[in-house]
Amino acid sequence: MATALDGLRVIDLTSNLSGPYCAMLLADQGADVIKVESPGGGDDMRRTPPFIGGESAPFMLWNRNKRSIVLDLKSEEGKEALHRLAKGADVLIENYRPGVAERLGIGYEALAAENPRLVYCSISGFGQTGPYRTRGGFDLITQAMSGLAAICGPKDGGPHRLPIAISDVSAGMFGAIGVLSALQARHTTGAGQHVDVSLMESAMQMQVYEAASYFATGEIPARIGQAHRGSSPYQIFATRDGHMALGASSQNMWPKAAKILGCEALVDDPRFAQKADRVAHNDELVALLQERFLTRDTKEWCQAFDAAGIPAGPVMNHEEVFTDPQVLSRDMVVPVEHPAAGPGRTLGTGVKLKSTPGGVRRPAPMLGEHTAEVLAEIGMAPGARAAE
Repeated sequence: MATALDGLRVIDLTSNLSGPYCAMLLADQGADVIKVESPGGGDDMRRTPPFIGGESAPFMLWNRNKRSIVLDLKSEEGKEALHRLAKGADVLIENYRPGVAERLGIGYEALAAENPRLVYCSISGFGQTGPYRTRGGFDLITQAMSGLAAICGPKDGGPHRLPIAISDVSAGMFGAIGVLSALQARHTTGAGQHVDVSLMESAMQMQVYEAASYFATGEIPARIGQAHRGSSPYQIFATRDGHMALGASSQNMWPKAAKILGCEALVDDPRFAQKADRVAHNDELVALLQERFLTRDTKEWCQAFDAAGIPAGPVMNHEEVFTDPQVLSRDMVVPVEHPAAGPGRTLGTGVKLKSTPGGVRRPAPMLGEHTAEVLAEIGMAPGARAAE
């Protein structure tokens, strides 16, 4: 079956997570993604644990569906190969520090002069302009500088880094959105363009409630633990045998939830009458509800809320997640066979297209696995010195 991005050729000059994740999203939907790696080890993520059969599990997850070639971009032959690739490509993605691609002679202006239809996506820590443009920007740093770490963690503690690479992953997502937007614009203009995405701004985009609140009140958003800035009750509660989440903040759901919890009297309490009241008195409400949650098991509560049409669910660990019937029915755990790591599993694609579905078609490549193949496609001999 055809995929949405059949025929689209993408050159992936990226390493680590943000850029490779962006390229993976395009590869999952059928783009031919050629991952260009450097001699002497390639993408540094190849050395990131845990390992299976000597291969990095993280690298394999977000580099599936790609072909790998090795090019020495400091050599004339390597640059020539890259230029030939870019001439026939639709998209190029890079996540060097701003200025590095230009020094290598493979910046946007140089490649667009040879291929005006090229969509060139740059992902960096702080963007291609501004006083911080040349700074390195790891996920940790941009979580700290975007305001994200300042609002995470317990109310009475210090700032926390989210234990997920949210700046990297969201930058990869915004990069893919930018690429697809530029490709759509190309249908009208006939020309490609430079897409500029940063980890800093991607992390800021995640904070819609905080931005809205600050712009409206001028007050710096405080750490509020797991509470929600605009909804209550809307958080995780301990049960008799574990933990569960309840989202019963809407005005029509709150009385139903209170009845299930045996707290009907709270509905008429002026502290909890309206949504804004409940947000203002969230700590008091949570303390009262928590006593009730401890009287029954998670499964019992979830079944009761589900029957009433109130969003609720258990807090599941990853073993539970990856064996959950909903997750499995949606093909979010996919078998994959790697030439070195052997049979394994990877995440499925989160974007489901009915007529042109994406998916996992091939495992992550071995370093330089497709160098000869790709060089031949651009008219260079398999033994060319480009990869040395």
